[in-house]
Amino acid sequence: MRIGVMLRCLEEHGGIAVYAQNLVEELLRLDRTNHYVLFHRRAANVGRFGRHANVTERVVSGSNKVYWDQVAIPWRCWREQTDVVFHPKFTVPLLAPCKAVMVVHGADWFMPDQARYYSWANVRCMRAVMPLYFRKSSVVLSVSQLTTDNFNHVLQLPEDKVETVYFGPARHFRRVTDEAILEKTRRRYSLPPKFILTLTKRGGSDRKNLGQVFKGYARYHAMAADPYPLVIGGKDCHLFRAEYGVPATGYGEAIHFPGWLDQQDLPAIYSLAGLYLYPSNLEAFPIPVTEAMACGAPIVTSDANGLREIAGDACLLTDPSDADAIAQAIGRVLADSALASTLSAKGLERSRQFTWEACAKKTLAILESLDNGSRA
Repeated sequence: MRIGVMLRCLEEHGGIAVYAQNLVEELLRLDRTNHYVLFHRRAANVGRFGRHANVTERVVSGSNKVYWDQVAIPWRCWREQTDVVFHPKFTVPLLAPCKAVMVVHGADWFMPDQARYYSWANVRCMRAVMPLYFRKSSVVLSVSQLTTDNFNHVLQLPEDKVETVYFGPARHFRRVTDEAILEKTRRRYSLPPKFILTLTKRGGSDRKNLGQVFKGYARYHAMAADPYPLVIGGKDCHLFRAEYGVPATGYGEAIHFPGWLDQQDLPAIYSLAGLYLYPSNLEAFPIPVTEAMACGAPIVTSDANGLREIAGDACLLTDPSDADAIAQAIGRVLADSALASTLSAKGLERSRQFTWEACAKKTLAILESLDNGSRA
């Protein structure tokens, strides 16, 4: 087969870019039979995967995402004679002269309690075009069973239209025990001797529930005899201090903003953390939770949506809307070493269910099924 892969999402900083990078790397590691035509939007991304003999990389120009998806890519699919075009994000080229497969990372726009995190125009647009994308797609991959069930419900889809395919953290996410590496990482980011870790990003702080994180931490800080500092990682996250009115004294003095945390350093940072705090409001498949699990960090996360599904019994679940509940959960884990050890052990065990190898094998089997006639 000639498999076209749309990779404009590599320009983004976020979970879908991480998903695309890891999935393509794993597919190319496993598959020496099929040929992959990788469509980039930026020339700077050419060469990421070029060391493989069964790869062709093309730069496809486009003034905006809609033109790139719906005009430029169909033309390139025709030129490259692709048998299927695969998009790791939630669109497909409707006029592509071949079969199409997309990945959905949540059904947020169709869920009343989730659509509020998007603009009115974005919700209306996605509700209008998503049924068209599903109709064009031979099969749709979903990153969680929750997402699969939601789309099956709202769009009344055929039984085999959507397949749940879990993924996981990159291969380098594992517990770090080397003291030299841990100390080097601690110095690089000026991390305190003990700390609570949370990760977020600019523009997504409402979804990540950062306001409740600050409130919950303030209440934990007030009740703890020897409170752990809070480390908030992410590009430009220091701006949250002013935006959320975090004081320079008291609990605010114990909050650290080290900035962007490099992917290669994150395993050591998770391993150093006494707790990973992630009471997000909205997640289909929370990559950071699987990363923290694989590194043995005890986790407090939300008893909601995809977080509950991925966490299972390996995390302490809390109500993300209740700052007191968040504070109590933080306090329980950090005051009870037996509980922290149990969560760490359960997280390491559960993390084995979420791997890129398993994800790539199932994705490849689905793509190849389009060529052998077992799917329309």
